[in-house]
Amino acid sequence: MRLLQAQEIEDIAAGSAVLGTGGGGDPYLGKLAALQAIKKYGPLQLVEIDELNDDDLSVCPFGIGSPVPFLERITLDKELAVAYKAMQRWMGRRVTAILSVEIGGMNSVIPFAVAAEMGLPVIDGDGMGRAYPEAQLVTFTLYGHSAAPMAVADARGNAVVVNSIDNFWAERLGRPAAIEFGAIAGGFGYPITVGDLKECAVLGSVTYAEHIGTAIRQAQKEHTDPIDAVTKVTNGFRLFDGRIIDVKRKTERGWALGETVIEGLDGYGGRQVIVRFQNEHLVVIENDEIIVSVPDLIAILDTERGDPITTEHLRYGFRVSVLGIPCDEKWRTQAGIELGGPRHFGYDIDFVPVEERFSRS
Repeated sequence: MRLLQAQEIEDIAAGSAVLGTGGGGDPYLGKLAALQAIKKYGPLQLVEIDELNDDDLSVCPFGIGSPVPFLERITLDKELAVAYKAMQRWMGRRVTAILSVEIGGMNSVIPFAVAAEMGLPVIDGDGMGRAYPEAQLVTFTLYGHSAAPMAVADARGNAVVVNSIDNFWAERLGRPAAIEFGAIAGGFGYPITVGDLKECAVLGSVTYAEHIGTAIRQAQKEHTDPIDAVTKVTNGFRLFDGRIIDVKRKTERGWALGETVIEGLDGYGGRQVIVRFQNEHLVVIENDEIIVSVPDLIAILDTERGDPITTEHLRYGFRVSVLGIPCDEKWRTQAGIELGGPRHFGYDIDFVPVEERFSRS
C-alpha cells in the first residue's frame, strides 16, 4: 500500500487528464475533492491488486453525462452518496476496495475522495486505460463482467438502479436517467471481485497517470519541452502543433459532441487538422483522411506548458499540440476493436495503430 499526499494527487490529476483524451470531466474539480479528503482523513490509500484477497469486492464510482453542465455543478458528493446507498441495497455484500472506472479526468481522482470517506483503499488500475463516453466501453465488458447493479443519482436524492441484462443496456437505461437529472449524475456500478480484476482491469494505470503528471511538472520547472516529456513517458507521438481556429460543441443525448479545427504552426505551417469528439477525442482528420482513431488515445495539450485541455475547455486561439498514444493491448484485440474502435462511433475504417502511421524522430 502507498499513501498519497497532495503532490501525488496533483500529478495523478494532470496525468489522468492526458489519458482521458479530453473527457472524463474536469480533473481540477475531482482534484479539489481529493485534496479536501486529505485534509479531513489524512493520506489517501493506493493499493496494488496483489495486496488484496481474490474474493474481495470492488466497485466503481463515476460521473455520467456531459462534462459541459458539470462546470456549473462543482461537486458530485451528494449524488455519489445517494448512488452508493441505492446500489448497496441491491448487493447485500460488503465492499472492500474502490476502482476507477476510467483513468480519465475527474473520474480518476474522485474515487480517492469517495474511498477516503468510506475508509477504503483505491486499487492501482481502472476499467479502460483511457476514458470513453459510454458505460459499456470498459475492459470488463470484454471479459463478461456486468455493470449491474448500477445506480445513477442526483443531488436531490433521486436514484435509479439499473439491473440490465448486459452493459449495452446499462448504458441505454442509465444515460436517460442522467439526462433527466440535468445531463450529469453520480453513479456506482461494476461490482467485481479482485480475482476477476486481475484478468479484466487495466492495472497500474493510476501510477502511470502519476508518472505522466510528474513529467509535465518537472518539464515546467526545468523549462524543457513538456510535450516531448509526455511522449517519452507514454511512448506516444507528437502529431501536430498549431492554433485552434474553430470549436463546434453541443450537448446532445447526454454527451458533448463536436470538433476542434487546428491550423498548423512552426513545422506544421500550411496544414490543418480536425479533431472530433464525443466527450472524448475520437479521430484526427487531415485532408479528409483519418490519421489516428480510437481506441488509441488522442490528447490535446497546451504547447507551452503541457497542460492537458479537456473538450469543454477548448477555445479559439489556444496554441496546442495533438498527441497520439498507444492504447492498452486489451483494446487492440479483435473484441476490443469491435467494442471501442472507430466503427462503434460511426467511422467506417479499419483501426490502424498510431505507431504504424507515425515514427519517432
